[in-house]
Amino acid sequence: MPHIAVEGVTIEFPLYHIGARSLKKRLLAKSRLRQDEGNRVVVAALRELDFRIEAGERVALIGHNGAGKTTLLRTLAGVYQPVAGRLEVVGEIGSLIDPAAGMDQESTGRENIVLRGLFRGLSEAQSTAMADAIGAFSDLGEFLDVPVRTYSAGMQVRLAFAMATVMEPQVLLMDEWFLAGDAVFMQKAREKLGELVNDADILVLATHDMAIVREWCTRAIRLEAGRIVADGPAEEVTRGM
Repeated sequence: MPHIAVEGVTIEFPLYHIGARSLKKRLLAKSRLRQDEGNRVVVAALRELDFRIEAGERVALIGHNGAGKTTLLRTLAGVYQPVAGRLEVVGEIGSLIDPAAGMDQESTGRENIVLRGLFRGLSEAQSTAMADAIGAFSDLGEFLDVPVRTYSAGMQVRLAFAMATVMEPQVLLMDEWFLAGDAVFMQKAREKLGELVNDADILVLATHDMAIVREWCTRAIRLEAGRIVADGPAEEVTRGM
């Protein structure tokens, strides 16, 4: 059965360019910074997180900028590895996090789609058919066959969205950028997202928008300075926010 188990998970990033001793001393006074065994200053992006998400749950990650929402989402996706604790994600993961992740800017949109399909284990014929479907959904027209580096930001978002939402994951990890875009495209995109969310066993969504939390999620985890400060029904955790 798909589930997510997080036990004492800590994520730290080294700050390589801090050399002055006095500056180090000031920074280490802050609660999220410390000196590790290699005498480096590290920032604790996530600190000793404990929670479990079962099949059927729709969970929002909320908190101010820098609270750790996206870091946690990327940790669940396998982008970051914990320096302490245990993380278990059971089920096929679908990540709608970074619009440019894994995209070759020098290749065409079509080439990127075919390569993504081959990477996922599809045949060349299946990948080619997927490219046609994604091209139609993203409304890129002839731009599907020109290098991605020539695309506008909106065109890259449309291509990334269409590529990402072809999947049928059991565990859907999503950042709120997928809920933004031009009105005409997003009307169609929201229908596709609705299908993805309904079909997924688990949704984990990082967002600042409390209206989206109340519409899409049944549970909310609120983060502050890399720690969980509230975890419960979405209506309760978001009350007054």
